[in-house]
Amino acid sequence: MTARNGAPATRDIPEQRRVLAVLVLAQLLSGAGLAAGITVGALLAEEMLGSTGLAGVPSGLFTAGAALGAAGIGRLCRRWGRRPGLALGYAAGAVGSLGVVVAATSGSVALLFVSLLVYGAGTATNLMARYAGADLASPARRGRAVSTVLFATTLGAVAGPNLVDVTGELALSWGVPRLAGPFLLATAAFGAAAVALAALLRPDPLRLAEALAREKAAPADPPAPAAGEERRPLTGPCRRGVVGGTAIVLTGQLVMISVMTMTPVHMQTHGHGTGAAGLVIALHVGAMFLPSPLTGLLVDRLGRRWVAAACGPVLLAAGVLAATAPPHSVALLATALVLLGLGWNFGLVSGTAMVTDALPPERRAPVQGLVDVGIALAGAAGSLASGPVVVLGGYPALALAGGLLALTVVPLAVWAVPQSGKS
Repeated sequence: MTARNGAPATRDIPEQRRVLAVLVLAQLLSGAGLAAGITVGALLAEEMLGSTGLAGVPSGLFTAGAALGAAGIGRLCRRWGRRPGLALGYAAGAVGSLGVVVAATSGSVALLFVSLLVYGAGTATNLMARYAGADLASPARRGRAVSTVLFATTLGAVAGPNLVDVTGELALSWGVPRLAGPFLLATAAFGAAAVALAALLRPDPLRLAEALAREKAAPADPPAPAAGEERRPLTGPCRRGVVGGTAIVLTGQLVMISVMTMTPVHMQTHGHGTGAAGLVIALHVGAMFLPSPLTGLLVDRLGRRWVAAACGPVLLAAGVLAATAPPHSVALLATALVLLGLGWNFGLVSGTAMVTDALPPERRAPVQGLVDVGIALAGAAGSLASGPVVVLGGYPALALAGGLLALTVVPLAVWAVPQSGKS
């Protein structure tokens, strides 16, 4: 990015501060909604469907819904800008959350499945907001911009799992099943985030980034293609950055979702209550987002490839510890889930920076939407496979297999980013 007078930019433009402040507010609100599905989704399915083998279905459904939501939000952002795209995504998440509450109350499995798909749009929006944080950031500060948005999710995302018992009691007092309580919180959280973005996200960061890119371009340069026009395919380092960054993020998501989804079921099977499971998931979610400022700083200072490469060994350590921890040890399971969240964070921040570095502003929204479609599909695959794997081989086999798979990100990071580059 350059300054408006054409000189190289050494700092973010003033509008970036307001954009980040609004995104932080929306993420603080929406984090509690994000936590609902991952904390009690599997337990709610096990209760309604009566099968541990199907406990991964809710996570699979809302991650599949996140795939559909990411594709739609990417298109909306490309056509109308980040503000309407993200606000509509959160509004859909609120509607889906309310549908889950109604489904649990009425005992309707069909409504549960449909509502979880719609709820997925809210979880997709929570993750896609990181791109809005990077739109106006200078390349030297892009990792920190992404991490600021992710970090803002921490408060709600950590508080949500710890409110399982409180929201459960509230749900019971209203005649709603206990496990649907967190989805009551998600309805309010996603709704509030939608209102905040619709009212406050001005200027629209993607629209301003596109305008600045046009202002920077030389008069002889061909104009950027309009929405819907044919675009030249990405080539060379740009293609490697997009493909490599995407593959790193997808691998981390697949491993993280599969192990995380079955951890509450594993704990409940061995006598732990929802409070203990909620604590472990809260620590895990905290590790997913809380280290983001440090991760962003490392991505900008050390380089994308080194932080991405570190993702693999950290996820392997998480898998080995989860596989070998005694089932009665909440402390060791919590430590494993903390490492799982940290490894995911390394991969997401570094991979997002790689993808954004490789794309001009007018290409970002649709490609980023497709990247997050892949993230959601990877999560859906991990969720749907996790139940059968646990039934056939046990939770330790699932955790160890995930850790070994994560090591593939090391060669991906080396291939995606040249030795001499940080981006």
